[in-house]
Amino acid sequence: MDSTIWTHMFQLGLPIAEKIARPVVVYAFLVLGLRLAGKRELSQLNPFDLVVLLLLSNVVQNAIIGEDSSVTGGLLGAASLLAVNHVVVRFLFRHERLDRMIEGEPDVLIDEGRVLTDHLSDETITVQELEVAARKQGFASLADVERAVLEAGGGITFVPKKQKPEDVRHLEILGRLDRLAAELAGLKAAGARSIS
Repeated sequence: MDSTIWTHMFQLGLPIAEKIARPVVVYAFLVLGLRLAGKRELSQLNPFDLVVLLLLSNVVQNAIIGEDSSVTGGLLGAASLLAVNHVVVRFLFRHERLDRMIEGEPDVLIDEGRVLTDHLSDETITVQELEVAARKQGFASLADVERAVLEAGGGITFVPKKQKPEDVRHLEILGRLDRLAAELAGLKAAGARSIS
């Protein structure tokens, strides 16, 4: 095998300091940009948001690797990203107030069964998108939701409505009536067989 192949594969095309600094700068920019874009970008509620997230990785690729396409450069860039993420996550774990400032606060979208349209508007989420998210979590409609919260990480937490005692009692009575109707039908069928 030609030795130039190995040289091109592993020889850095940029200084090591630049290979480390580029991913750190792009990482900081993306964290800030996604924070300013809002939690919606993280929740991937519709195909457009997903496309934006996928394209972001492609758009910043050259900014991270520069004119260096060596394996060593790629590994160094990836290691830099992993290291800076590890440091940031550990730091924010110890500094809760700063973590909340960077990640943002959860936002209530449904409270006591009432959709808070002004909160949806602030987060640029439509009622239809909220309905889709609720169905994905097993709710037939938003009428079944007591509370919905858009979490800081972009996920939506839904809390079901609790049944009122009179509704529970009504369902119990209907169940008993159904059982009585089934028993009565069975007795009628048995009486008809004994007559014939």
